[in-house]
Amino acid sequence: MSRTSRRIIATAAFAATASLLLAACTPSAPADDSSSSTEGYVTPGKLTIATGEPAYYPYVIDDAPESGEGFEAAIAYAVAEELGFAPEDVVWVRTSFEAAIQPGPKDFDFNLQQYTITDERAENVDFSSPYYSTPQAVITVESSPAAGATSLADLADYLVGAATGTTSFTAIEEQIAPTAGAQAFNTNDDAVLALQNGTIDALVVDLPTAFFLTGVVLDGGVLLGQLPADAGISDEWGLVLAKDSPLTAAVTAAVDALRESGRLAEIADEWLGADAGAPILQ
Repeated sequence: MSRTSRRIIATAAFAATASLLLAACTPSAPADDSSSSTEGYVTPGKLTIATGEPAYYPYVIDDAPESGEGFEAAIAYAVAEELGFAPEDVVWVRTSFEAAIQPGPKDFDFNLQQYTITDERAENVDFSSPYYSTPQAVITVESSPAAGATSLADLADYLVGAATGTTSFTAIEEQIAPTAGAQAFNTNDDAVLALQNGTIDALVVDLPTAFFLTGVVLDGGVLLGQLPADAGISDEWGLVLAKDSPLTAAVTAAVDALRESGRLAEIADEWLGADAGAPILQ
């Protein structure tokens, strides 16, 4: 080996040793977690939330979820805050109820439209832990022959309807079991219209919607009562995410934190009120 070669090797060895010593003595820089903090989001740095088109009171006020006004709009911004997003970093998109729970990619990070958590739906999408639990309720109008019903047996001979594919529809089939069968409608709007014009005698919806419909929408609306929760058909609503979303654990943790802090209950009290005046139909 030549003198020049030995000098080059020695210089390289010294440089390598100096680099190791410098690395050992220099404080470690914080890991860049920007990739992990944005992984899985539709738009990095933004939280994309979906709701219905339109979105209804009391869940969203004036069909404007960006205002944060209404039960689910308030829930959405509370979850966003838990996830570390400022209100201005929340982006809203709209989907139909059914489209959001079909298999396939999503254009939202999570969706909330009073989605009941079910095993069947969970085959296609992920759910967060529940942000609200509500029983089903039966409503009618004063002119309906069902207006005097006080029990499940009283309802058996009437025409009882609900939106198809909902927990309300299942509740009719399994808890009321009317002789004419459950009357199916594409949407709650269609079912409400049928109740108003007498096509059906009674309608099953979740309890908050029952309060709204009988107190605001229906002329002469009557809340007959709520269905028993012990049949296991009460609604537990969860945020919908894409199947196997990398965000599911973080979103669930955010919902759990809001529940434990009492914030979920505060939001429910503010926008949904007490459920007094809804006796249990036996």
